[in-house]
Amino acid sequence: MSAAADGTLASIITLFACAAPWQAGAQEESINEIQVTATRRPVESGKLSAALALIPAGKASAGPLVTDLLVAEPGVFRQQTTPGQGAAIVRGLKGSEVLHLVDGMRLNNAIFRNAPTQYLALVSPGSVERIELLRGSPTSLYGSDAVGGVINVITRRPEFGGAATAYRGDLGLALDSAEQLRSVQGTAEAGNERAGLLLSGDYLETGHRRIGGGERIVPSGYKAWGARAALLLAPDDETEWFFDLQTGRQPRTPRVDELVPGFGQSEPSSAEYYFEPNERHFAHVQHVRRDGWFSADWTVDLGWQRIVDDLRTRDFGSDIRTLEQNGSDLVGGSVLASDDGERISWVAGVEIYHDEVSSRRVRENVVDGNRRIATARYPDGSTMDQAAAFVNMGGDIGVHSTLSGGIRLSRVRLDLPATDITSVTGIDLDDWSADLGWSFDVTEAMQFVANLGYGFRAPNVFDVGTLGARPGNRFNVPNPDLESERALMLDAGIKHRGARLDAEFIVWHLSYRDRIASVLTGEVTPDGRDVVQSQNFAAATSWGVEFAATAELTERALLDVVLNHSRGEQQEADGSDAPADRMPPANGRVALVYDWNAALRIEPYLVFALRQERLSPRDANDIRIDPNGTPGWLTLNLRADWQPDERWQLTLALENLLDARYRYHGSGIDAPGLNVLLELRRRW
Repeated sequence: MSAAADGTLASIITLFACAAPWQAGAQEESINEIQVTATRRPVESGKLSAALALIPAGKASAGPLVTDLLVAEPGVFRQQTTPGQGAAIVRGLKGSEVLHLVDGMRLNNAIFRNAPTQYLALVSPGSVERIELLRGSPTSLYGSDAVGGVINVITRRPEFGGAATAYRGDLGLALDSAEQLRSVQGTAEAGNERAGLLLSGDYLETGHRRIGGGERIVPSGYKAWGARAALLLAPDDETEWFFDLQTGRQPRTPRVDELVPGFGQSEPSSAEYYFEPNERHFAHVQHVRRDGWFSADWTVDLGWQRIVDDLRTRDFGSDIRTLEQNGSDLVGGSVLASDDGERISWVAGVEIYHDEVSSRRVRENVVDGNRRIATARYPDGSTMDQAAAFVNMGGDIGVHSTLSGGIRLSRVRLDLPATDITSVTGIDLDDWSADLGWSFDVTEAMQFVANLGYGFRAPNVFDVGTLGARPGNRFNVPNPDLESERALMLDAGIKHRGARLDAEFIVWHLSYRDRIASVLTGEVTPDGRDVVQSQNFAAATSWGVEFAATAELTERALLDVVLNHSRGEQQEADGSDAPADRMPPANGRVALVYDWNAALRIEPYLVFALRQERLSPRDANDIRIDPNGTPGWLTLNLRADWQPDERWQLTLALENLLDARYRYHGSGIDAPGLNVLLELRRRW
């Protein structure tokens, strides 16, 4: 282990030890927060063994995207290739290695990459109530893709109490200097205890990003808008219907790392590279019946999601422009039954999803305007079907222990039509997954927890059939012979929940085999890109520690600390070992939250990452990553929230006060420099 890693680990252990005395002097109490993502049924936090973080929509350090809410959370690192997008790396895993959900419905689709993806950033931020971030492998509950963890975006619902009709709403305006951001968000709700209606919308526009030192990166500006309508009906105390429509769109977002010279380049890779457009459309119907058949609570979900991932690209110095239309139509549903008894709770269910991919590609000569049809990025009309049945149970064993566990049987079917370079491909996969969790009460406030999960990630259409340019100056060719990846995740640690201290210290270990990774074929395209193909050759081992604590220093002051450290090794195609791809450096956040008075809250905070110089061969050749390693960085920030009454709130944030020039490891653009953010919100 490096000296930096040793120091980080020692700091985490020291901070946890220093926090322990709070236990003796505090009046311990039970915190009965209800968790759903980790169990798919209501469970008190004191009985939960899984590592779960609840992130409110109003998180202090959040930015304009949903993915900004995940910055400096336990076990998470954020990567950003362009300002309009962002990806969460959970315990060193990313993209389709992490399951993304919206209200429990899959956001992951058949064209999700096993690399940072932009699709979570298409969820409208104005619709979010909170994010539930589950680290680890809840494989019996969620199946494929839930290897590193689960990110579940919980949206706002129009819930009201009382028989009389009530109204509420809010309107927010925001401006900032580093991104030249202008945004507006608004929500209107009306209802009573039996019915509620919600309408919301948001729009933002940015200029080109100013990074530390004053330079503005051109092009990096984008626009985005979203809208939502939701209806909640509760005809009686035991029955509930929920109808939800969501839409989000980025009409033209530049891919910055392709349009500006990267490390080792004197010219950019592309003259044009725009997501034009990226869209997400979502419809969801949910029916809940409490105390139904067999005295269980029943939940039925039906959903449809369309992702539009169109591209306009042109290599630097070329006269040929490529226009792509790529999309995914995902239809799915689930039926769940659950019961929470005095000693045993359980949930059982079935899920089914069908995904159809559309893909077209046209080459256009920008000089004479001539067009020709080219082989699409994915075989047009490809489908991916998933079906699963599962059961998960939990309950007390003795006075101080709680045990939970489950098993899941899954079936995945891929059908890819023939193209001019590939034949018809059909893949059938049957997989099983299981998990086990244990919680032991050391004291009334402190628990020892341990979790074990064995799961898989099934290859999708992106893995099997992608043809075309990839980041890092690569060109991918299809592989119809892929199989599922296999993963074994173990974590254990201490949780403390008390009157003056909430804290957790988790150690985790992941063994990942049959991993799908790009292999150099030895060929090079005419424009100089390395030809690669995805294969099930890789094995990886990684481990890490996560520490999070919120301590009440005084009646007015809280200290909030998050520290993460991870390390990984992977097997290369030649059988040699190397550092794992995109493994985040040690990182974290330290914040002091001080209530100046009843109306004013001040929060100075630090966000930081140490140097990352352990690069895989792929990282070292990635133009987004300095081949000498990504330098460490630290930002000093200050936020003030003034709320004179329940209606008005004014926020002033001064971010990166030292105007540091830095980059999140693996990102395609430097982070914003000195930034002044002003936000005004009116509630009624």
